[in-house]
Amino acid sequence: MPAPTHALAADLLIRPFDAACGAEVIGLDLSRPLEDADFARIHRAHLDHHVLVFREMAITPAQQVAFSRRFGPLQIHVLNNFALPGHPEVLVISNIKVDGKPIGLGDAGAYWHSDLSYMPRPSLGSMLHAQELPAEGGDTLFANQHRAWDALPAALKNAVEGRRAEHGYLCKYAELQKRNPWRPDLTQAQIDAVPPVAQPIVRTHPETGRKALFVSEHFTTRVLDLPEDESRALLAELFAHSTRPEFVYRHQWQPGDMVFWDNRSLMHLAGGTPDHLRRRLNRTTIEGDAPF
Repeated sequence: MPAPTHALAADLLIRPFDAACGAEVIGLDLSRPLEDADFARIHRAHLDHHVLVFREMAITPAQQVAFSRRFGPLQIHVLNNFALPGHPEVLVISNIKVDGKPIGLGDAGAYWHSDLSYMPRPSLGSMLHAQELPAEGGDTLFANQHRAWDALPAALKNAVEGRRAEHGYLCKYAELQKRNPWRPDLTQAQIDAVPPVAQPIVRTHPETGRKALFVSEHFTTRVLDLPEDESRALLAELFAHSTRPEFVYRHQWQPGDMVFWDNRSLMHLAGGTPDHLRRRLNRTTIEGDAPF
């Protein structure tokens, strides 16, 4: 059964989903600055539910940036050629092409991942604001990695706790380019900006203290200090476990939705959009802490 609905202010509600994670926020106007008390409650709800869906958000990119910055500094994606003009902090996620050229990153989320896990300070959270939605498809799936850790068999917990794995932005890049020829070649400066990093396989949430799995098929390349065959086998087992259906919430977008998820708690995946249907969203990404 869904958790009870909680009132935050006279006309503001948080309504948890009957799912592995997630809640919708109703009655909030993000075009105006939040009072500190209401912001604190939104922050608490984000920690409790890991993904918040703000309904009917008629806000500008600048207002999205301002709200995002309440949670921390913003990170600029290495593919800065898909930044929204005038707003370098906003990454355009879109399959739309103008004069044969993509206006945004059209295959974002093609594999399960946590945003920017390949950075020394991965993302705290990301906000994605719907601008244009397709008539079908376009869903986003979120997998609760706290539940994945809690449900991991004891033998696997013992095998991974205290171990580290390498994360690299280039892990699937060549494969994505083969599937999507429009995906740009990286400059040497872009490559140099994202060297591989080692992250704990099991991370502790810095605000709640909860443990979560922290590996993904998109960015995790190998387990450190293990032979290659053992590393591949262990990662394959973790990848399969971490996205089991009972850990997943599927978000079906509605006009005006802005979704804010916790990359320290979740992985996400783009469900796919038919090529002939247009989809466009604006993403901001908040910097987090070094995982531990």
